[in-house]
Amino acid sequence: MSRDVAVVAFAQTEHTGEDAGLTEVELLAPVITEIKQTTGLNRFGFTCSGSLDYLAGAPFSFVSALDTVGAWPPISESHVEMDGAWALYEAWVRLQHGDVDTALVYGFGKSSQGSLREIMTLQLDPYYLAPLGPDQVSLAALQARAFLDAGHKEDDLRAVAARSREAGRANPYALDLPDPADEGYEVAPLRPYDCAPITDGAAAVVLAAGDRARELSERPAWIRGIDHRIEAHSLGVRDLSRSESAALAAAKAGARDVEVAELHAQFSHEELILREAIGLADDVRVNPSGGPLAANPVMATGLIRVGEAASWIHRGEARRTLGHAASGPCLQHNLVCVLEA
Repeated sequence: MSRDVAVVAFAQTEHTGEDAGLTEVELLAPVITEIKQTTGLNRFGFTCSGSLDYLAGAPFSFVSALDTVGAWPPISESHVEMDGAWALYEAWVRLQHGDVDTALVYGFGKSSQGSLREIMTLQLDPYYLAPLGPDQVSLAALQARAFLDAGHKEDDLRAVAARSREAGRANPYALDLPDPADEGYEVAPLRPYDCAPITDGAAAVVLAAGDRARELSERPAWIRGIDHRIEAHSLGVRDLSRSESAALAAAKAGARDVEVAELHAQFSHEELILREAIGLADDVRVNPSGGPLAANPVMATGLIRVGEAASWIHRGEARRTLGHAASGPCLQHNLVCVLEA
């Protein structure tokens, strides 16, 4: 049997759409301070982070971020070169060992420092696809076209973008973006508002097990199911109009009867594909925070989805929620985390 583990605290920055002149350490420090004050903890049984060296333009950039945590006396620490949601998964696995009761998880990224579209090209297959130079938005447009050709309309995408931006304006941590205007295509059939904005930001979550979770939080958000699955890297062997890996992860995590779902949809069509793959009912509140279309701090966005989903339980406003994270081109890799009061 797995050990009961819960999200007991969540904090994030007020995200910005341009470089505010802060280093990654300065960006992260207030979040770590807030999470320590919320829990009353200064040290954790395990610490795990998610970040991307290509955003910082320097190797082992996560090492300097440890200055915000405090690495002396020595701590048990790990890092994933992925979104912080996968750092959360590693921390959840670590807590299953039973010898530690708490874990600090954080993710951070400054997308404003370079061309994100070009940087993300480096994640593609280095022999066949990356040499062609297709950027992130162009690949997303291929998927959007496949989705529309399967019987959907561009108006469906616009409705997602409009709802996300409206919700984002009510979220003090998201960007203040206007309603979608009649803009030309970014890459057809995607318009600028269909794409997540460039965003700098960070987030942190604290996990705790069993009675320790009940001591640290009045309403712990218990992780009742968590799973991640990945599809073939080659786009040519996948049906881009759907997401088999998201559907499988959702089934393994027990993604049913949720009231709120926070989806890591960086493009408007991705939300619609994920809704269908996960099997979300029409009455489920999807991305009430605005989601990635309102703020997309790369390497923290997926972790924020889990944190936002947990916050509904912490506030006593929902009993069962879902956080989702994605990685890779065209929703290649998907993580689903089901939380319960």
